[in-house]
Amino acid sequence: MSTPDPLALLRSRSYLALLALAAILGVPVSAVAFGFLALVSHLQGWIFTSLPHGLGWHTEPLWWPVPALALAGVLVAAAIRFLPGTGGHSPADGFKAGGAPSPAELPGVVLAALAGLSLGVVLGPEAPLIALGGGLGVCAVRLSRRDVPARVSAVVAAAGSFAAISTLLGSPLVGAFLLMEAAGMGGATLELVLLPGLLAAGIGSLIFIGLGTWTGLGTYSLALPSLPHVARPDAAEFGWALVLGVAAAVAGTAVRRLALRLRPVTERRIVLATPAAGLAVAGLAIAFQAGTGHGTSEVLFSGQTALGPLISHSAAYTVGALALLLACKGLGYAISLSCFRGGPVFPSLFLGAAGATLLSHLPGLPLVPAVAIGMSAMSAVMLRLPITSVLLVALLLAPDAPAVTPLAIAAVAVAYVAAARLERAPAGPQPAGTQPAGTQPAGTQPPGTQPAGAQPAGTEPPGGARPTRPGLPCAVTTRCPGRPVAHQARSRAGGAAWRGRTPWSRTGRRAAASAA
Repeated sequence: MSTPDPLALLRSRSYLALLALAAILGVPVSAVAFGFLALVSHLQGWIFTSLPHGLGWHTEPLWWPVPALALAGVLVAAAIRFLPGTGGHSPADGFKAGGAPSPAELPGVVLAALAGLSLGVVLGPEAPLIALGGGLGVCAVRLSRRDVPARVSAVVAAAGSFAAISTLLGSPLVGAFLLMEAAGMGGATLELVLLPGLLAAGIGSLIFIGLGTWTGLGTYSLALPSLPHVARPDAAEFGWALVLGVAAAVAGTAVRRLALRLRPVTERRIVLATPAAGLAVAGLAIAFQAGTGHGTSEVLFSGQTALGPLISHSAAYTVGALALLLACKGLGYAISLSCFRGGPVFPSLFLGAAGATLLSHLPGLPLVPAVAIGMSAMSAVMLRLPITSVLLVALLLAPDAPAVTPLAIAAVAVAYVAAARLERAPAGPQPAGTQPAGTQPAGTQPPGTQPAGAQPAGTEPPGGARPTRPGLPCAVTTRCPGRPVAHQARSRAGGAAWRGRTPWSRTGRRAAASAA
């Protein structure tokens, strides 16, 4: 079957209608995404600031994260266990784009994300927003027509995802690259999806800006404050880029491995384990505040709003405080990845910036180049998206992009390759008497292959099918895949000896026994 010509599809009237649908869809999807982010921000402020004040405390009590994170575990576990769709995909697998949820799965995705993000889970909103935008796109297609082709439905769902995160990462272009690189788009698929997606992202960006201005809430975009200017990179900074790339690979791989080890444990008893995981994250936040005097919010949440103050007020953090922040935030991140629902982007950026701020006390590594190196390397390790990691840091540090982008590229290349090598499972020694994985013992047939002279499954041998009965010795059958070759030869000899007799008769069993 011939593949449709992408240029012919681009010139068709149906593609123009698809572009119009993507532009229209960008308006409600971006408005819903803006409302979701506004609700999460409002709930965070009410739970961790307004509610303690209303109950008579001047500041948030030290123990306050305990009930909040326990409630988050209960609500997220209920959404995963009892609602369709398991609350979306597990963030421990890394960033995923594709496979929009069905309309029946959207409530579970929204509830799991809203409960976790509002109550302090160390995850970001980008993955739930992508799922929400894609699900709303699927709903719009199904409401318009029932017999929509699968390709059209996929393009519209992608356009909805583009619109949902159009300004979250600071620019519609970053969101577009994030989705395209995560989905592995290329060739004809890229040409067909890119234009509707960019159009929906552009419309969505305008809606975000308009609603942010009208409500006074802003656009909820990731942004960094004004930082010292960087003239040009030098040899010492390139050397540090290589070192920090390796360090990010080690730290990020440790976080991922811990999350993947914890996930089977939590999935077996999701209703009990998820609240316990929330209590563990709360304990880490309390330990950080008790040890440093800084607020628990620097360990909790995604780190999107705390990233700017961390960099601009880096002098307020001692080396011990930064080290404890790295440990507590990293462990909380791994625990959250294992059982909660959300996105991995913002916590990885925060961890990279915190580690870079810690190492910027060393000679030859200024703060701004260190932050660029750390954020790009850690996001590349956690997201497995090297191009998006470089582009994101370049746009966040736009005034200094010409100077810091080469450093970010070097760090991302080293971190990506080093993480890939660390993630590869080492081949341990084989016990005596066992075969290496992927090999067959001598004299056996590989699985799924037929022995010589045997008939393929589902066909009859020449002269008609021979009856068999379960429980008889293998020697009475004329084919036995997976048995040693010598045993198969005896089987064929036995079959010749009793051919013409029924295998369950006394004579047939006697002939089979003599052949064996």
